[in-house]
Amino acid sequence: MKILLALCSIALALGSAQVGAHGDDPHHPGHSDTFGKPGDAAKVSRTIAVDMSDTMRFTPANVAVKKGETIRFAVKNSGQLKHEMVLGTAKELRGHAELMKRFPEMEHADPNQVSLGPGKTGELLWQFTKTGTFDFACLQPGHFDAGMRGKIVVR
Repeated sequence: MKILLALCSIALALGSAQVGAHGDDPHHPGHSDTFGKPGDAAKVSRTIAVDMSDTMRFTPANVAVKKGETIRFAVKNSGQLKHEMVLGTAKELRGHAELMKRFPEMEHADPNQVSLGPGKTGELLWQFTKTGTFDFACLQPGHFDAGMRGKIVVR
């Protein structure tokens, strides 16, 4: 019964967040369309390697891209803990980090994120369609609060 209640709470929380944050794009839940959209592998402009470590840091922590570019983030978890790279606005990431604290076993598979176990590699493809400064973070419980965040400047 507790599991059913937790699942219903998650569904309600995610559904409510999507109504306000995702506009008219029902095909890609779990990310904001305020800064871009899932990338097409055939249109990748360049690859940026990103390392996630148990020091609760991304390397690099700051990335610069051009509006319209499709970036392949080649992500590696060099740590012994599970980490993830999630793209979003600061507000979205902060809210999702709080949700992850309440439901630490929550799994997600959205196009704006990649979750990796220790020693694993993965990729995230994203096309940046708007200019501005956007964010990425690890939303595993406690990692966001420990400073595992980065910035993406789109010119």
